[in-house]
Amino acid sequence: MKTIITVAPTGAWPSKKDNPNIPLTPKEIAEDVYACYKAGAAVAHLHMRDDEGKGTMNKEKFEETVALIREKCDIVLNLTTSGDLYATDETRQAHLKSIRPELASYDCGSMNWMHNSLFINHPKFLEELGKTMYEYGVKPEIEIFDAGMIYNSLYYLKKGVLKAPLHYQFVLGAAGGTAATVENLVYLKSLIPEGSTWSALGIGRGHLPIMLTAIAMGGHARVGMEDNVLFSNKELAKSNAQFVTRIANIIKEVGNEVATSDDAREILGLRRN
Repeated sequence: MKTIITVAPTGAWPSKKDNPNIPLTPKEIAEDVYACYKAGAAVAHLHMRDDEGKGTMNKEKFEETVALIREKCDIVLNLTTSGDLYATDETRQAHLKSIRPELASYDCGSMNWMHNSLFINHPKFLEELGKTMYEYGVKPEIEIFDAGMIYNSLYYLKKGVLKAPLHYQFVLGAAGGTAATVENLVYLKSLIPEGSTWSALGIGRGHLPIMLTAIAMGGHARVGMEDNVLFSNKELAKSNAQFVTRIANIIKEVGNEVATSDDAREILGLRRN
């Protein structure tokens, strides 16, 4: 079996104060992604930061970073459609239209975020985003923070906003969402349609249990400083490639193969744009 490693190098929230090794600028992100690609990552899930280090949906930042990555390698690019709580429906989609990445996040519902704000994914926006993605050849990665979001995805599948086979990313451990436990991952995976592909991640201390469980269950996994700045209990990660190297070694130890970017394209049914 081939297991896809996704690396999420940056996210919208961790800062250099949390870990000085987190990449924030387009150049830093591109160099980091290339190192992860060489270590075994097949997919890179990208967020952008503004000049002050805050999460942004600035189209030009995405374009600059993607261009720098494309000069180095052909890793599958999965661009976020969130990460800036002040973004509009338009700015959350503009980069998809100009870049046409192979994958992009589709956060399938709204939630209380970190107990201090709202992460809004209005039904009208989700219908519009689904149409934009299919029009521009972008496959949705359906982000699942709780079980209700899976049922939302089934509604949009029935309505034709989403199209099978679906690809899910279980995001466990976010404050306001489902806790990062093995039992929760098994339950959530049981709800998705037959024939779907899936990946999982655990935020913070849930990182290793969810990663190991996903591999054991035949899924794929995501690692990186978006979700966890510590490599071990008291050790800051030196780089995102350090996370990728660890999971690549585990995948090999259990008898699986580390999927290449082209393997990921075949497994996920991606269309090169």
